[in-house]
Amino acid sequence: MRLTSALAPIVDFVFPPRCPLCGDPVAIHGGLCLGCWGKLVVPSGTSCTLCQRPMGEAHGAEAELVCAPCMADPPKHAGIAAATLYNEPSRRLVLSLKHGRRIGLVPMMARMMIARLPPLEGEWQVVPVPLHRWRLMQRGFNQSAMLAQAIARSTGQHLLVDALVRTKATPSLGGLNRKARARTLSGAITAAPSRLSRLAGANVLLVDDVMTSGATTGACMTALRKAKVAQVRIACFARVLDEALDTAGANGPADFTLMEA
Repeated sequence: MRLTSALAPIVDFVFPPRCPLCGDPVAIHGGLCLGCWGKLVVPSGTSCTLCQRPMGEAHGAEAELVCAPCMADPPKHAGIAAATLYNEPSRRLVLSLKHGRRIGLVPMMARMMIARLPPLEGEWQVVPVPLHRWRLMQRGFNQSAMLAQAIARSTGQHLLVDALVRTKATPSLGGLNRKARARTLSGAITAAPSRLSRLAGANVLLVDDVMTSGATTGACMTALRKAKVAQVRIACFARVLDEALDTAGANGPADFTLMEA
């Protein structure tokens, strides 16, 4: 028996498990109560065949749909798997991990991300979106790296935590539009020279906590393409798609503050 399993009853007695969102009692640490689970929005129904953007319900031939953004600018990735759509409950979970240091949420969030992933056939390198070294020193950890570690462990794939390097410190992207985010991140992320041999020809699962405009993952994609990877899939815990939330009737538009980096 693992030590953590043996001590679990004692820890639960001293620190009873509570829902991280509302504080109600739950069965295990790091879990949500039924009421808060019900407030999370999991992408469902028919989605874009290229980027998995939810597009409501469709049947038969209509199920093979491509969303307007992908028609205008076809993505260079092999799909996006999002555990949730970004609304107030998912925002609170992300901020609790990122700024509240609630690292006990990582296993639950990683399991939800894995549940949305298509099968990872063959070998994959699990790569987190990087933090600049100054921000890493301030925060003490990279939440995307912790999620990537949990995903790699659960799927049996290879963790390549230092494959990407953030060479330029950038300000918070909150409040910036898509073009401004892209300009801010231009040249800020590169592939680590020591990892080029591992990346060349590899299948890469790029992991982030939140995907908003796609500027950060786009900068990572540019670096990975330069490193000659075979394909990239993107996995995130929360994806900002207000139009999908409107269709689902979920808690109104998202607040973009403090979401990326």
